[in-house]
This record gives sequence, C-alpha cells and structure tokens, in this order.
Amino acid sequence: MKVLFISPHYPEEMQGFTRGLAAVGAEVYAAGDVPEAQLPAHVRRHLRGYVHVPKLFDEAAALAQLTPIAQRVGFDRIECLWEPCVLMTASLRERVGVPGMSRDTVLGFRDKTLMKQRLVAAGVRVPRFARVTSAAECYEAAAEIGYPIVIKPIDGAGSADTYAVKDAEGMKQVLAQLGHLQEANLEEFIDGDEFTYDTVCIDGVPRFESVTKYYPKPMDGRHNEWISPAQLTYADPFAHPELHGGIAQGREVLRALGMGTGFTHMEWFRKPDGEVVFGEIAARAPGGKLVDGMNYANDFDVFREWARAACWRSYEGSPAKRYNVAAVFKRAIGQGTIQRIVGVRALRERCGDSLLSLDLTPPGQPRRDWLNTLIGDGVIILRHPNLGVCQSMMWQAINDVQLYAG
Repeated sequence: MKVLFISPHYPEEMQGFTRGLAAVGAEVYAAGDVPEAQLPAHVRRHLRGYVHVPKLFDEAAALAQLTPIAQRVGFDRIECLWEPCVLMTASLRERVGVPGMSRDTVLGFRDKTLMKQRLVAAGVRVPRFARVTSAAECYEAAAEIGYPIVIKPIDGAGSADTYAVKDAEGMKQVLAQLGHLQEANLEEFIDGDEFTYDTVCIDGVPRFESVTKYYPKPMDGRHNEWISPAQLTYADPFAHPELHGGIAQGREVLRALGMGTGFTHMEWFRKPDGEVVFGEIAARAPGGKLVDGMNYANDFDVFREWARAACWRSYEGSPAKRYNVAAVFKRAIGQGTIQRIVGVRALRERCGDSLLSLDLTPPGQPRRDWLNTLIGDGVIILRHPNLGVCQSMMWQAINDVQLYAG
C-alpha cells in the first residue's frame, strides 16, 4: 500500500497522521512546502520518499509537479487532512485514477455557500445565508436576512476573518477589514452554544464519533484578547441527550454531502429552545488540540485508526477508558515578555494526575501574537471521568492561571 500524504509536518497534528500511516503498514511518501531537511526527524523516519513542492498552494503548479510523480510511483491512496490542500489533492486523485472523494464532493465540504445550498436541498436546518461579492450585496443580503449577521470567507478555516455584525454601522467597519476578500458568505447569526461533531468515516459511515463543546463560541474568543478559549471533549456524547440532535444532524450532513472515507470536522449550534442548527463542516481533521482530546478521552490512537480506515477500509478503535477532556488556551495580560505566571501550583495540587499537559510560555520569553494562533501563550490539558469535576478544573485553569507580560 503506497500512500502519498500531503504536508506531513504541518499543521502539527499531521505528524501524528504520518506516524499513523506507517503504523498500519503503508509505504508513506509525502509532499510538502519545505525542503526535506527541514522536516522533523521523527517525521522523516516514517517516509519512503519526499517531494518538495515550493508552490504547494498554487493548485496548477502543484498538480503539474506531482502528477508525473504520482503516475510513475503508482500510489494506491493520495490523502490530505489540511484545509488549504484538500481540493488540490482531490484533483490529483482524479488525474491519476486513485480512489477517493471527487473534487466536486470535496468542494461541498470546502465552499461554505455551496455546502449550505446542498444541505438546504436535503432539508438540513442551516442559517439563512447569501454569497456576496461587493459591499452593496452585503448590505442588501443583511437587510433581507436581518441583523445580527455573521460574515466569513467562502473557504476559510477556523474563525479567521469571521465577524458578527449587529447593524449597518458595524457592517461598514467590518467591510473595511475584509477588503482582501473577493467574496464572502453572509449568514444569520445563531444565538446558542456551539459544539463540534467529529468523525472517522468509512464509505460515509461514521466508525468513530466525538463531540466537543466550545467555551465560548470561537468567534467570541477570536475577537476578545482577555478570553482564555477552552474546549471540552465529552467522554461519551451518547450519554447526554442534549447532544443527540447534533449527532443526528451530523450523520444527515455526511449523507447529504456524499462523504466517503476519512476524517470530518463539523460545527453546530444548540439554541436556548433546543433547536439544532448546522454551522459548517470540513473533510479533514480538526486543529487546536482536538485530535489530542479525542485520544485522551478514549485512551486510543485516532491517528492510527484514521490511517487504517484510509488505507484498508477497516477500523479497530475501541475506547479503553472514557474521560472528559478539557483544553484551555492561555493569553498573557500585557505586552512584551512574560514576567510571571500565577495559579499553576494550585492547579497542580487540585488536579493531580488529571493534569495531562501544562505548556505555557516561560518567563523571559516574548508573549505570542494571540491574533495569529489559537494556542496563544500555551495550553493546559486535563481530564476526568466525571463531567462536573472536569468542568470545575477547566474553570480553575481559565480563571486562576494567568500570565503577565510587561
């Protein structure tokens, strides 16, 4: 089984998926945008071959370089789990006749407006939306949908360039920041809690399902520096009736969009009245330590199980134990270098073995640019089989652990 894996080193979780492919017996070849010497040693040791693709994000150039290589080597699978490259990967599969989801199917997971159009046709509840290409269209669509609205890139990932707009004056301010976008998706603002629905699928059937709750909604965390964003992965989402509607909707979305084999990451809302509303979905793995959260919650290796599904259409993952897992992302208060950190000792004493990782920017180091990384000035990961206890420890990490810069 020869597998070409696109971008084996970045984002960071791709290193785990590279290892997973080798662990299930694949001959792993890779393509990335850095020279091979810049790959971490623990990534290089899993590779049979590597291609440096300087123009990885230029689809035409990348295809021109990779197509003859793929034809010569004869790959059995061509895989990618990084959002910017999933369409190029699908096109490469089609060019060389390798099994996998078509470009049109992948586009339904990438283009937010097309995605919602296909889901509306399938009867899925999505926010009212419009594709906009000018300021005039933004104002017109907002008037029709009704403020507040959300405006976001058509093909974005995470909450980058995503804004909630309360009124026409707010629209004017946001449009001034989005001048670099040629088109955008404008949609109804949904007031409610936000969750994920993450899966590993084989031929469209979920073999692994996971649900995580965001604290607060990612868009709020993205635009408020003082917030320590957090996420909590449920030990067993099926044990919580309030999550069943989102899981059922997620399965419906997978069918409607023609999901094949691979990872999916969906976001959905639960309104105060209990209504479930679709957010968006991608045919790739989530970032922001969510894959680590799945592993910690189940005490297994989802990197390997995705690889087993991708290569062999089989799945052997079975939770050894079940834990609720919280990840808290810290941002320093102030500017400059980290001067001091408080609250760590008390957290260690409270959590004990439940504290899995505490990786914070150390004193003397410059604080990180919180606008360009979810991780910010570090991450705290903890787990506990009891949901209430896990939530309590999470709030202690949010409120009491603080980094001060100056």
